[in-house]
Amino acid sequence: MATTTAELIYEQVKAFPEPVAREVLDFVAFLRGRLESRQHTDLMQAQEATLNAIWDNADDEVWDGV
Repeated sequence: MATTTAELIYEQVKAFPEPVAREVLDFVAFLRGRLESRQHTDLMQAQEATLNAIWDNADDEVWDGV
């Protein structure tokens, strides 16, 4: 049976002393936050092109300076 990366990480970390394991957990939280932030930015950029087509029109030109 193939071992997943997560399983390999677990095998290594479970032997660590508790304070070191906590540092690993903090790092995992940091990586997760960075990934979620990147995904949020990608979503905003994808929506921007669609919304520009809606917002960029003569009827709404009065709002361009706001």
